[in-house]
Amino acid sequence: MSQLRIRVLVSAVLTAFVLLVLPTAGVRAAWEDDDDAHFVVTVTNITQGQVFTPIVAASHKNSIKLFRLGQPASEPLEVLAEAGDTGPLTTALASSPAVLDIADSGAPLPPGESVTLSIATHGTFRFVSVAAMLVPTNDAFFAVNGVEGPRGRDVVTHYSPAYDAGTEANDELCTHIPGPPTACQGEGFNPARGVDNFVHIHPGIHGIGNLSAARYDWRNPVARITIRRTE
Repeated sequence: MSQLRIRVLVSAVLTAFVLLVLPTAGVRAAWEDDDDAHFVVTVTNITQGQVFTPIVAASHKNSIKLFRLGQPASEPLEVLAEAGDTGPLTTALASSPAVLDIADSGAPLPPGESVTLSIATHGTFRFVSVAAMLVPTNDAFFAVNGVEGPRGRDVVTHYSPAYDAGTEANDELCTHIPGPPTACQGEGFNPARGVDNFVHIHPGIHGIGNLSAARYDWRNPVARITIRRTE
């Protein structure tokens, strides 16, 4: 093969590399470094009778987890699950350098309704967590726990079961269940831990106390969480 022909072939290969590879690399760099990107998180209550307390959402690195199944809940998560108070969990998340942005819906979410929150994302802060209490329950909550957000124009949907924080007995007594928006107006957070003391799937409402199973029980999942990315 002549020297001229070799040079022509090398030039063609380099041109193809520039046209095909570099634009893809450029898109990836833009996704990783775009400071104006947000995750738009829409939560839908798909229970028949449970109300979600105000919902907290956060964008963060992969190292953050709200809980681990089979392990004790943190106190901020206990406060959320027993009282519907997002304050301690928000404070704990905000104190971590692995967390980028936090949003709070600020209001309860009735059955069949949706709410949308927006949280910033860029670089390695591409993971999302969302959580809220179910009322009326003793310590039930739903959550997405450090899931990776979508890239580009993709949309991802997650369905959450009801989790039990394991920090309070499920006696279904209104004296131990906060409100409004429910008929119960009992205590919220109690630092005493329940006999289980580990996060697990919630067994539902059985009508053993003041709560009607026909009205307040559920079959998992309890929440639909849709996440899309915007520039």
